[in-house]
Amino acid sequence: MTDRASADIPSLVHGQTGEQMTVGSAFRTAARTVTETDLVTFITWGGFTEPLFYDASHASAGGYTGRLLPGAMVYCIGEGLVLQTNVLHGTGLAFMSMNLSVQAPSYVGDTLHVEVEVLEARPASRGSRGVVTTRNTIRNQNREAVLVSMPVRLIRGREYVDAAAGQKVAPAAAAPPPL
Repeated sequence: MTDRASADIPSLVHGQTGEQMTVGSAFRTAARTVTETDLVTFITWGGFTEPLFYDASHASAGGYTGRLLPGAMVYCIGEGLVLQTNVLHGTGLAFMSMNLSVQAPSYVGDTLHVEVEVLEARPASRGSRGVVTTRNTIRNQNREAVLVSMPVRLIRGREYVDAAAGQKVAPAAAAPPPL
C-alpha cells in the first residue's frame, strides 16, 4: 500500500444519507443460494412447524415442486442482502412500516438477489432526517420476482445531530455511490 493516510482512504462501510437516496435511484444486491440447512435452521428458530416446510410429500401434494421456503424466510434473506451492501450502515434510524407481497414460491436451491428502487424520499417532520420508501424486489435465478416489499425507513440526514451526545454526526469521508 502507498503512503496515504488512513483518513484519505474512502470507507465502504458508511451508509447513504436521506439526501443521497433520490427518487428513481436503484441498485442490485449480491446473490445468495438458499440451502437445506438454511431452511431447517429458519423453521426451527422461527417455530414454522407447518408441514409445508418440513414434509416434502405434504408440499408435493399441494403442487409444490421442491423444498418450499416460508415467505418470511425469503423476506429475511432479501433484507439481509440489502443490509450487506452497507447502504444503511450507520445511517438507518428506524424501520417504520412495510407492505409485502409474495409473488411466487421459492425453494431450497434457489439463488436470490434483490433489486432496490427508491420510490419516495422526503424530509422527516423534525431533525436532519429523511423518510425513504423503497421497492425491494427479490428475484430468483430465472429473474422471476418471488417477493416484493416496500419498506419505509427513517434515515439520518447530512446534518444529523446525535441525540445522546448533542453533537453533529460527521458524514462519511467519502460517500458511497448513489443508489
